[in-house]
Amino acid sequence: MATSDIKTRVNEFESTIGGVTVHGKAHSLSAWFVLALRLMMGYAFLHAGWEKIAAAEPFSATGYLMNAVPAESPLVGVFHWMGSTAWFADLLTIAVPWGELLIGMALLVGVLTRLAAFFGAFMMLLFYFSNWSVEHGLINGDFAYMLVFLAVGAFGAGRILGLDAIIENYDLGGETLTERYPKLGYLLG
Repeated sequence: MATSDIKTRVNEFESTIGGVTVHGKAHSLSAWFVLALRLMMGYAFLHAGWEKIAAAEPFSATGYLMNAVPAESPLVGVFHWMGSTAWFADLLTIAVPWGELLIGMALLVGVLTRLAAFFGAFMMLLFYFSNWSVEHGLINGDFAYMLVFLAVGAFGAGRILGLDAIIENYDLGGETLTERYPKLGYLLG
């Protein structure tokens, strides 16, 4: 496609929180960047999860929580509790690598994208506090990735070359799946 063939219409969006309304217009190329963010985070999480699952030395949440979290982290006590509580550490030893793998897979194919983005953002928030380092300011890569996950979910990135678009429009006798079950919109998209 030649540059002159790009559609110049805009996508408009608006939101009101706490009485403050913001309004924006996105260029038509924005869809490609939202797709790129979804695929980038999908690959990153799939890869991170697979590396932990397939590693020669098994992943241990206990070792990480007890030894890697800096003492300066505001949540160091919470992480140490997690690491010293056997059942919780065992749960995290399974949940972290498999969660990363499943979040990555969901984002790569664009299925249950909002659900995957929510859990990806939640994991990044925990990583932000467990990797606490503020010598260069409060914003670091973990925080930025959390915002990317939130953007992927907010923009409904699973509708862009993803299975969510097909699932949402599945015909249930003259009604789409999300028309019949509107709360699925919190998981799909």
